[in-house]
Amino acid sequence: MGKCRSQITQPALGTIDLGKGVVIDTPVILAPMSGVTDLPFRRTAKQLGAGMVVSEMIASWAMIRENRKTLDMAEVDGCGGISAVQLAGCDPSAMAEAARIAVDKGADLVDINFGCPVKKVAVGQAAGSALMRDETTAAAILDATVRSVPVPVTLKMRMGWDHANLNAPRLARIAQDCGIRMITVHGRTRQQFYTGTADWDFIREVSEAVDIPVIANGDILTEDDAAEALRRSAAAGIMIGRGCYGRPWFPAQAAHFLRTGVRLAEPSLERQKTILLDHYRALLSQFGTHAGVRLARKHVSWYSRGLPGSAEFRATMNRLPDATAVLQLIDRFYDPLIARGIGRLVPSQGDILEADAA
Repeated sequence: MGKCRSQITQPALGTIDLGKGVVIDTPVILAPMSGVTDLPFRRTAKQLGAGMVVSEMIASWAMIRENRKTLDMAEVDGCGGISAVQLAGCDPSAMAEAARIAVDKGADLVDINFGCPVKKVAVGQAAGSALMRDETTAAAILDATVRSVPVPVTLKMRMGWDHANLNAPRLARIAQDCGIRMITVHGRTRQQFYTGTADWDFIREVSEAVDIPVIANGDILTEDDAAEALRRSAAAGIMIGRGCYGRPWFPAQAAHFLRTGVRLAEPSLERQKTILLDHYRALLSQFGTHAGVRLARKHVSWYSRGLPGSAEFRATMNRLPDATAVLQLIDRFYDPLIARGIGRLVPSQGDILEADAA
């Protein structure tokens, strides 16, 4: 998928005005990822240059019940720019009420999830990507949510339930008629989950079906992917998920490349260690020491990917229950590499997909 620079016609990356005073200056967006894009990760990515961040998907019914964990998930990053809260559900009135709560907590916009493929959501709750099979209910949810809040409402969906039902262009027109201000399309069907290859060319059909901005999502793992996805989809921006594993600076790199054609170098290993440590301590502060140590393991593993001895480092780190011991291990692992001037190679697409499956 990634092509050498000479093969890519550099697409334009402008700003997106969603109305109601909300402008995305740099439409390179951190995707909502369950168990990954918690508040510390969103803050880290925003501080490093992500144009917008989106919360993990939040169930509307849990928001209404004011579940403490759910309300914490909806906390905005407070780092300036735009922060979005993503909601999922199948009841229009519940979605509307949850949207009002999200805005009361400071959300700059509300994103509706019609894309989650997991069985518990799409089958058990008839939410997420299941709503692409019920356009009447989908329209009712979109309309009720738009009417309930004074901020822009956006939508994230897939191409359709399966390849026999690729109704994203039609649903995009319905969404536009309901007042949705922007649509993100993951270039897979629900039945594909995360297998196969994202179809950026199909996203172009959605871009051409509506007058509102469309964002391309799926398999954007390198700067070349970002440029190719933008070109082939005719989208107004991109959303990056797995490409940010252990690289919260990647959205800024992608944005710079899209605007200038110039690749920014990876941060120095010393800088990467500083980012990792700040992120680690933020996880401990947000979730408490016991939960924070456990939640941080995947992030530390991703940060260290590609470094000499990283497999052994990860194996040891994953057995340590104590935060102080983990921090000491990070010093012992990173400091000799920094002293030797060793840098981390930019991870390949295969590395990222392997990490996702782990």
